[in-house]
Amino acid sequence: MNGFARRGACPALSAPMLTGDGLLVRLNPLSGGLSTEALVGLCEAAARSGNGLMEVTQRGSIQIRGLTSPSACSLAVEVDALGVAVRTGVPVETGPLAGLDPDETADPRPLAETIRIAIETAALSRQLGPKVSVIVDGGGRVSMDGLLADVRLTAVERDARIVWHLAVGGTAATARTVGLFAEADACERTIGILEAIAELGLEGRGRDIMAPRAPTPDPSPQGGEETCGGYPGSSDQASEKNDEASESPSPLWGGARGGGARPSPPKSLLSPGIFPLTDSTLCLGVALPFGSIQAERLAGLAEAATDLGATEIRSAPGRMLLVPGLSAEPAASLQAKAAALGFFTAADDRRLRVAACPGAPACASGRIATRALAETIAARNDDMLDGSFTLHVSGCAKGCAHPGASALTLTGGENGVALVAGGTAGSAPFGYVPERRAAGALDAIASLVAKERASGETAAACLARLGRSRLAQAVSEQAGHREPT
Repeated sequence: MNGFARRGACPALSAPMLTGDGLLVRLNPLSGGLSTEALVGLCEAAARSGNGLMEVTQRGSIQIRGLTSPSACSLAVEVDALGVAVRTGVPVETGPLAGLDPDETADPRPLAETIRIAIETAALSRQLGPKVSVIVDGGGRVSMDGLLADVRLTAVERDARIVWHLAVGGTAATARTVGLFAEADACERTIGILEAIAELGLEGRGRDIMAPRAPTPDPSPQGGEETCGGYPGSSDQASEKNDEASESPSPLWGGARGGGARPSPPKSLLSPGIFPLTDSTLCLGVALPFGSIQAERLAGLAEAATDLGATEIRSAPGRMLLVPGLSAEPAASLQAKAAALGFFTAADDRRLRVAACPGAPACASGRIATRALAETIAARNDDMLDGSFTLHVSGCAKGCAHPGASALTLTGGENGVALVAGGTAGSAPFGYVPERRAAGALDAIASLVAKERASGETAAACLARLGRSRLAQAVSEQAGHREPT
């Protein structure tokens, strides 16, 4: 062990992170998945070493919680004995079904491997901070659009050939476009960007470097590169400061100006279900309930998968697990078994629209029983949970389950449950309610949304239009007295 990771770093096996419920480690299998036997062994090791909870993060990493310093060391030994190779260095991520997805534009694995080798050759891993990452997205059913990356490459078909859309510092919607490149050029440009980030020190990120803006499109028909500048909604048009900075070409971008097409609009995350693969087999996708489940239940899923002929299970973005290599009858049988074990198996399950951390009593930082509250809210508010936003129920102001802003967030704190509109778990609330009345407060808000929602308007848009004052008034009227605002 090299000591504890600081918050904000990646809690790998060698550097677990101290959290409210002990130490946390995060695993990213090098092969993209785990054999079913290895996953059973990992679950057994987690039950012995931690608090018995296994998690899959929004990014698709496997987490083991509730460790102590000695048990974290024991876990590392057991993981090694299981033959589980975990990723180290700068993450170069591809989708969990890369090469198996019939809907993908291109197989991203060759480019990703070339970039990994180039990073090691340039010794960049030691020069970059622990959060710096690269995404190579071949497209397809498993969306990588919502994941933050310092460098992101997305396969695009242009004039019957595959080129790579290169962008810097954000999600698919917010990253700044650099250009469209052939595969060899895409790798070279990626390394150049990472070198520029490394020059900023260990705190440097892709968002800290800027690309020049291109005023008009100028596509290249020859297949070399097509450089791009700003585009509507991108972060280099998000503020005057960035607009001004983008006027002066940086050496990183070679002063090139031109234009090019962004990939198609961002896709939503994969939903649970059964879908086909390129090898004529089927894949079952299931979601962990609010991102975590008891280790013995996950082991039960892996054992059932083995019995039905599956050989591996892959973690995926959106807190999901994928079981490839099934035929129709075993896939249906495993889906039923997963539902019995407590996994979310239906695409229309309202609980998929709620993010909740472990909360109390699992986490010492948690002020409220988040999972029970999330279950209650999901069962009672079908119309408001229309998929236009993720309702966030957070045990404390850190907001681990959903770090970004949400149309509606409930946060446990000293004053009870804070109600936040259009912010993060730590944002200023529009009111407080005791934990016992939190579900009722959501009922009041849902009733207001149902009454005021215009035809064709999403719940998220309606909440934003109503604003803090109207939401606070609805909660106060439901309670019979006015809450602090």
